[in-house]
Amino acid sequence: MLFVGGQIGWNVQQQFETDDFVAQTRQTLKNIAAVLKASGTGPEHMARMTWYIADRMKYNAGLKEIGLVCREVMGKNFPAMTCVQVATLVEERPKN
Repeated sequence: MLFVGGQIGWNVQQQFETDDFVAQTRQTLKNIAAVLKASGTGPEHMARMTWYIADRMKYNAGLKEIGLVCREVMGKNFPAMTCVQVATLVEERPKN
């Protein structure tokens, strides 16, 4: 069994490339897929995902695009998913 946690929407240099919710979702899923690949598994082996989001409205507004991104990166695997809105996340986007 492999447990993966703490994946967020930044690149391998630990930098956010965008503030766009869907684009950060894509990057997060790519990060998860890379961890799975490094362990010799893939998205088809995932049984469960828990999403922690700070903005339910952005999530709901992007559901169609998020679904497309999920299929693009993770394939036709549909693990059990839970989405939880939280007050804030640990990693903040730096303010310019």
